[in-house]
Amino acid sequence: MNWGVFEGLLSGVNKYSTAFGRIWLSLVFIFRLLVYVVAAERVWSDDHKDFDCNTRQPGCGNVCFDHFFPVSHIRLWALQLILVTCPSLLVIMHVAYREAKEQRHRAAGGEDCRRIYPNPGKKRGGLWWTYLLSLIFKAGVDVVFLYIFYHFYRNYTLPRVVKCELPPCPNVVDCFISRPTEKNIFTLFMVVTTCICIMLSLVEAAYLIGKRCRECLL
Repeated sequence: MNWGVFEGLLSGVNKYSTAFGRIWLSLVFIFRLLVYVVAAERVWSDDHKDFDCNTRQPGCGNVCFDHFFPVSHIRLWALQLILVTCPSLLVIMHVAYREAKEQRHRAAGGEDCRRIYPNPGKKRGGLWWTYLLSLIFKAGVDVVFLYIFYHFYRNYTLPRVVKCELPPCPNVVDCFISRPTEKNIFTLFMVVTTCICIMLSLVEAAYLIGKRCRECLL
Protein backbone atom coordinates (compact mmCIF):
# COMPACT_ATOMS: atom_id res chain seq x y z
CA MET A 1 0.00 0.00 0.00
CA ASN A 2 1.24 3.48 -0.90
CA TRP A 3 0.76 5.26 2.41
CA GLY A 4 1.70 8.65 0.93
CA VAL A 5 -1.20 8.55 -1.52
CA PHE A 6 -3.49 7.23 1.21
CA GLU A 7 -2.46 10.03 3.57
CA GLY A 8 -3.23 12.58 0.84
CA LEU A 9 -6.71 11.13 0.37
CA LEU A 10 -7.34 11.19 4.12
CA SER A 11 -6.30 14.83 4.40
CA GLY A 12 -8.59 15.70 1.49
CA VAL A 13 -11.54 13.93 3.08
CA ASN A 14 -10.86 15.64 6.42
CA LYS A 15 -10.66 19.04 4.74
CA TYR A 16 -14.21 18.88 3.36
CA SER A 17 -15.85 16.97 6.24
CA THR A 18 -17.76 18.22 9.24
CA ALA A 19 -16.66 17.40 12.80
CA PHE A 20 -18.82 14.26 12.72
CA GLY A 21 -17.22 13.24 9.43
CA ARG A 22 -13.72 13.62 10.90
CA ILE A 23 -14.67 11.42 13.86
CA TRP A 24 -16.14 8.85 11.43
CA LEU A 25 -12.97 8.87 9.34
CA SER A 26 -10.75 8.45 12.40
CA LEU A 27 -12.88 5.55 13.60
CA VAL A 28 -12.76 3.83 10.21
CA PHE A 29 -9.02 4.34 9.80
CA ILE A 30 -7.86 3.47 13.33
CA PHE A 31 -10.40 0.99 14.64
CA ARG A 32 -11.43 -0.75 11.43
CA LEU A 33 -8.79 -0.48 8.73
CA LEU A 34 -5.71 -0.77 10.97
CA VAL A 35 -7.25 -3.56 13.07
CA TYR A 36 -8.12 -5.37 9.84
CA VAL A 37 -4.61 -4.99 8.38
CA VAL A 38 -2.59 -5.57 11.55
CA ALA A 39 -4.55 -8.23 13.42
CA ALA A 40 -7.71 -9.60 11.80
CA GLU A 41 -6.01 -11.02 8.70
CA ARG A 42 -3.66 -13.06 10.87
CA VAL A 43 -6.47 -14.38 13.05
CA TRP A 44 -8.33 -15.78 10.03
CA SER A 45 -5.26 -16.88 8.07
CA ASP A 46 -5.53 -20.48 9.32
CA ASP A 47 -9.32 -20.88 9.27
CA HIS A 48 -9.35 -23.50 6.48
CA LYS A 49 -6.06 -25.21 7.33
CA ASP A 50 -7.01 -25.80 10.98
CA PHE A 51 -10.65 -26.71 10.38
CA ASP A 52 -10.42 -30.28 11.70
CA CYS A 53 -13.11 -32.92 11.34
CA ASN A 54 -13.06 -36.32 13.07
CA THR A 55 -13.08 -38.26 9.81
CA ARG A 56 -10.64 -39.07 7.04
CA GLN A 57 -13.33 -39.20 4.37
CA PRO A 58 -11.96 -37.28 1.34
CA GLY A 59 -13.89 -34.10 0.62
CA CYS A 60 -15.90 -34.11 3.86
CA GLY A 61 -13.84 -31.36 5.51
CA ASN A 62 -13.99 -29.13 2.43
CA VAL A 63 -17.76 -29.51 2.07
CA CYS A 64 -18.40 -28.80 5.76
CA PHE A 65 -16.08 -25.79 5.76
CA ASP A 66 -17.84 -24.34 2.71
CA HIS A 67 -21.22 -24.89 4.40
CA PHE A 68 -20.33 -23.17 7.67
CA PHE A 69 -18.04 -20.51 6.13
CA PRO A 70 -19.71 -19.61 2.81
CA VAL A 71 -17.79 -16.30 2.70
CA SER A 72 -14.72 -15.46 4.74
CA HIS A 73 -15.00 -12.73 7.36
CA ILE A 74 -11.83 -11.17 5.97
CA ARG A 75 -13.13 -10.91 2.40
CA LEU A 76 -16.45 -9.50 3.57
CA TRP A 77 -14.70 -6.90 5.72
CA ALA A 78 -12.39 -5.95 2.85
CA LEU A 79 -15.36 -5.45 0.50
CA GLN A 80 -17.21 -3.50 3.20
CA LEU A 81 -14.27 -1.15 3.82
CA ILE A 82 -13.86 -0.51 0.09
CA LEU A 83 -17.53 0.29 -0.44
CA VAL A 84 -17.87 2.41 2.69
CA THR A 85 -14.90 4.65 1.83
CA CYS A 86 -15.73 5.20 -1.86
CA PRO A 87 -18.41 7.90 -1.23
CA SER A 88 -15.84 10.09 0.56
CA LEU A 89 -13.66 9.93 -2.54
CA LEU A 90 -16.64 11.02 -4.65
CA VAL A 91 -16.91 14.17 -2.52
CA ILE A 92 -13.23 14.93 -3.17
CA MET A 93 -13.76 14.36 -6.91
CA HIS A 94 -16.76 16.71 -6.89
CA VAL A 95 -14.69 19.44 -5.21
CA ALA A 96 -11.86 18.87 -7.71
CA TYR A 97 -14.37 19.22 -10.56
CA ARG A 98 -15.57 22.53 -9.11
CA GLU A 99 -12.02 23.83 -8.75
CA ALA A 100 -11.15 22.87 -12.34
CA LYS A 101 -14.32 24.50 -13.63
CA GLU A 102 -13.52 27.66 -11.67
CA GLN A 103 -10.00 27.77 -13.09
CA ARG A 104 -11.29 27.42 -16.66
CA HIS A 105 -13.83 30.17 -16.02
CA ARG A 106 -11.18 32.56 -14.66
CA ALA A 107 -8.81 31.74 -17.52
CA ALA A 108 -11.51 32.60 -20.05
CA GLY A 109 -12.92 35.70 -18.34
CA GLY A 110 -9.88 37.05 -16.54
CA GLU A 111 -9.03 37.37 -12.86
CA ASP A 112 -11.66 40.09 -12.25
CA CYS A 113 -14.62 38.11 -13.57
CA ARG A 114 -17.39 36.96 -11.25
CA ARG A 115 -16.56 33.61 -9.69
CA ILE A 116 -18.79 30.59 -10.18
CA TYR A 117 -17.66 29.01 -6.92
CA PRO A 118 -16.16 31.51 -4.44
CA ASN A 119 -15.41 28.54 -2.18
CA PRO A 120 -15.43 25.25 -4.16
CA GLY A 121 -15.27 23.17 -0.99
CA LYS A 122 -18.31 24.77 0.62
CA LYS A 123 -21.21 22.36 0.81
CA ARG A 124 -23.78 24.18 -1.32
CA GLY A 125 -25.83 23.14 -4.32
CA GLY A 126 -24.77 19.88 -5.92
CA LEU A 127 -21.91 19.33 -3.48
CA TRP A 128 -24.37 19.43 -0.56
CA TRP A 129 -26.42 16.68 -2.19
CA THR A 130 -23.30 14.66 -3.02
CA TYR A 131 -22.16 14.86 0.60
CA LEU A 132 -25.60 13.99 1.99
CA LEU A 133 -26.06 11.03 -0.36
CA SER A 134 -22.55 9.81 0.52
CA LEU A 135 -23.56 9.71 4.20
CA ILE A 136 -26.73 7.78 3.42
CA PHE A 137 -24.82 5.38 1.18
CA LYS A 138 -22.14 4.75 3.84
CA ALA A 139 -24.74 4.04 6.50
CA GLY A 140 -26.65 1.80 4.07
CA VAL A 141 -23.55 -0.21 3.18
CA ASP A 142 -22.75 -0.84 6.83
CA VAL A 143 -26.34 -1.88 7.58
CA VAL A 144 -26.37 -4.30 4.63
CA PHE A 145 -23.12 -5.90 5.71
CA LEU A 146 -24.32 -6.22 9.29
CA TYR A 147 -27.31 -8.15 7.92
CA ILE A 148 -25.05 -10.31 5.72
CA PHE A 149 -22.85 -11.20 8.68
CA TYR A 150 -25.90 -11.98 10.82
CA HIS A 151 -27.39 -14.11 8.03
CA PHE A 152 -24.22 -16.17 7.58
CA TYR A 153 -23.13 -16.29 11.24
CA ARG A 154 -26.05 -16.18 13.66
CA ASN A 155 -25.57 -13.63 16.46
CA TYR A 156 -22.14 -12.88 14.93
CA THR A 157 -20.61 -15.78 16.87
CA LEU A 158 -18.76 -18.95 15.91
CA PRO A 159 -19.29 -22.19 17.84
CA ARG A 160 -16.36 -24.26 19.02
CA VAL A 161 -17.77 -27.43 17.46
CA VAL A 162 -20.08 -27.80 14.44
CA LYS A 163 -21.88 -30.98 13.46
CA CYS A 164 -21.91 -31.75 9.77
CA GLU A 165 -23.74 -34.53 7.95
CA LEU A 166 -23.42 -33.37 4.37
CA PRO A 167 -22.29 -35.86 1.73
CA PRO A 168 -19.63 -37.22 1.24
CA CYS A 169 -19.41 -37.36 5.06
CA PRO A 170 -20.30 -40.93 6.14
CA ASN A 171 -22.36 -39.83 9.19
CA VAL A 172 -22.71 -36.92 11.62
CA VAL A 173 -19.19 -35.52 11.85
CA ASP A 174 -17.83 -33.16 14.50
CA CYS A 175 -15.70 -30.34 13.07
CA PHE A 176 -13.60 -28.00 15.18
CA ILE A 177 -13.00 -24.32 14.33
CA SER A 178 -9.59 -22.81 14.94
CA ARG A 179 -9.44 -20.16 17.71
CA PRO A 180 -13.21 -19.46 17.90
CA THR A 181 -12.98 -17.24 21.01
CA GLU A 182 -10.41 -14.93 19.44
CA LYS A 183 -12.42 -14.74 16.23
CA ASN A 184 -15.60 -13.95 18.16
CA ILE A 185 -13.85 -11.09 19.97
CA PHE A 186 -12.67 -9.55 16.72
CA THR A 187 -16.07 -10.05 15.10
CA LEU A 188 -17.82 -8.35 18.02
CA PHE A 189 -15.31 -5.49 17.89
CA MET A 190 -15.92 -4.93 14.17
CA VAL A 191 -19.70 -5.10 14.63
CA VAL A 192 -19.63 -2.52 17.44
CA THR A 193 -17.42 -0.12 15.48
CA THR A 194 -19.68 -0.54 12.45
CA CYS A 195 -22.73 0.37 14.54
CA ILE A 196 -20.95 3.47 15.85
CA CYS A 197 -20.06 4.47 12.26
CA ILE A 198 -23.71 4.06 11.21
CA MET A 199 -24.81 6.28 14.10
CA LEU A 200 -22.21 8.94 13.21
CA SER A 201 -23.28 8.97 9.54
CA LEU A 202 -26.95 9.37 10.46
CA VAL A 203 -26.17 12.08 13.03
CA GLU A 204 -24.09 13.97 10.46
CA ALA A 205 -26.88 13.68 7.88
CA ALA A 206 -29.40 15.02 10.41
CA TYR A 207 -26.98 17.83 11.26
CA LEU A 208 -26.63 18.85 7.59
CA ILE A 209 -30.38 18.78 7.00
CA GLY A 210 -31.09 20.69 10.21
CA LYS A 211 -28.47 23.30 9.37
CA ARG A 212 -29.90 23.78 5.88
CA CYS A 213 -33.47 24.10 7.23
CA ARG A 214 -32.29 26.66 9.76
CA GLU A 215 -30.58 28.70 7.04
CA CYS A 216 -33.72 28.62 4.90
CA LEU A 217 -35.89 29.77 7.81
CA LEU A 218 -33.53 32.62 8.69
